[in-house]
Amino acid sequence: MVQVVLLAGFWLNSSSWDSITPQLVAHGVEPVAMTLPGMDASETDRRLLGLRDQVDAVVAQLDSMVGPVVLVGHSGGGAVAHAAADARPDRVSRVIYVDSMPLGAGQCINAELPVVDGEIPLPDWSVFDPEDLVDLSDELRLMMRGIAIPVPARVATDAQELHDPRRYDVPTTIIACEFTGAQMRQWIDEGPEWIAELGAMKDVTYIDLPTGHWPQFTRPGDLVDVLVSILSES
Repeated sequence: MVQVVLLAGFWLNSSSWDSITPQLVAHGVEPVAMTLPGMDASETDRRLLGLRDQVDAVVAQLDSMVGPVVLVGHSGGGAVAHAAADARPDRVSRVIYVDSMPLGAGQCINAELPVVDGEIPLPDWSVFDPEDLVDLSDELRLMMRGIAIPVPARVATDAQELHDPRRYDVPTTIIACEFTGAQMRQWIDEGPEWIAELGAMKDVTYIDLPTGHWPQFTRPGDLVDVLVSILSES
């Protein structure tokens, strides 16, 4: 049975995978959906928590498991997955980035989101680009607003720490939602620094799943199909 650790993006925790995990189990996958530090709704002070706290939690989860593990990182969870693969490249058999990509050393996830008292609440939808919001209906927006948890500001602004070049050998799959795999390959060719880490990965596969930034909500069945297809080959 393939072991998979699911890491949600900003404002979400393990519950955001609830429509995905039963279907993965039905396909013979053993999913572990994590709630990363700072993303428990009962926590009241997230200000001291940073990106490395979340990475360390994933590394501890990897260390508690036996055998190879696939990491699935959605959005900001992709940065956490990449750093965990850097810390344990011999334990991670593949990283799957869901509308995300590897975050390079010294880069941060997003320093532009509005901070309130050391946290980043889910902002107004006008803050997001139109590509983010494709297929996100009014009903889904209300649902997300209802479950959203503020993100510790340092998770968004801390610099990524990477140390082991063996991370470049870890097989990588990009599930491209807002932009196509072809567009991402073109950006790599153009050479901007923000995509250089992806360009350095040695084994990258791109799969297009055209929708907005939250396919686990907008196209959960299709996301499951894509994940199962990837995992069957991992």
